Amino acid sequence: MISRRAFAALAFALSLPLSFSGANAAEPLPDMVMGSEDAPVTVVEYASMTCPHCANFHSTTFKELKTEYIDTGKVKFVLREFPFDPLAAAVFMLARCSDDKYYDVVDLYFEHQREWAVQEDALPKIRGLARQAGFSDDDFQACLTDQKLLDGINAVKDKGYEEMGVRATPTIFVDGEKLEGSRDMRALRDAIDPKLDS
Repeated sequence: MISRRAFAALAFALSLPLSFSGANAAEPLPDMVMGSEDAPVTVVEYASMTCPHCANFHSTTFKELKTEYIDTGKVKFVLREFPFDPLAAAVFMLARCSDDKYYDVVDLYFEHQREWAVQEDALPKIRGLARQAGFSDDDFQACLTDQKLLDGINAVKDKGYEEMGVRATPTIFVDGEKLEGSRDMRALRDAIDPKLDS
C-alpha cells in the first residue's frame, strides 16, 4: 500500500484524490485482458509503472510473447496493477481511464519511463504523455481525482500481495503458477508450451 504521506505529496502536485482509503473500501478492478478470452493458457503479470525491470520486460520479452502466443490465440494476457508509489498509481489510473486504449497507454508510459519516473518534476511529462494518448486537460484532471478508481487499483495490489504472494515486480503467473527465476522468453516458453500440449 502506498503511504498516505507519500500519496498526499503527489496528490497535491498531480491533483490526485487526497483521501487514500485503500482496498478496504473497494473491490479490485476487473482484469484488462489482451488476447482471446478462449485462449488455453493465461499469463498474468503484476507490474508497477515505475519499475525499470517491468519496462524492460515490456520492451523485450513481452513483444515476443505477444507475437508468438497472444496474437495467435494461444495465450490470454492480463496485466494487474501493483504500484509501488504514487507516480505508478497515477499512470495506472490514466491507463484505466483510457478504456479500450489501456495497453496502448501502458506501452507509452513504459517506453518513456526514464522521462517521467525518475524526474523531480514528473507532472509536465505525465501530462504531456497523457495528451499524446488523447487526454484533454479536463479528462486528465477528472481521471486523477477519481477516488473510486484509485481505491480499486490499490485493491488489485492488495489482493496480489495477500492472495498471490506478490512482493516484487514484474511477477509472472502462468495458469496460476508463479514463474520463478528468469522471466525471459525461453522461461515463458518452458512454462507455456507443456500446457498447450496437454
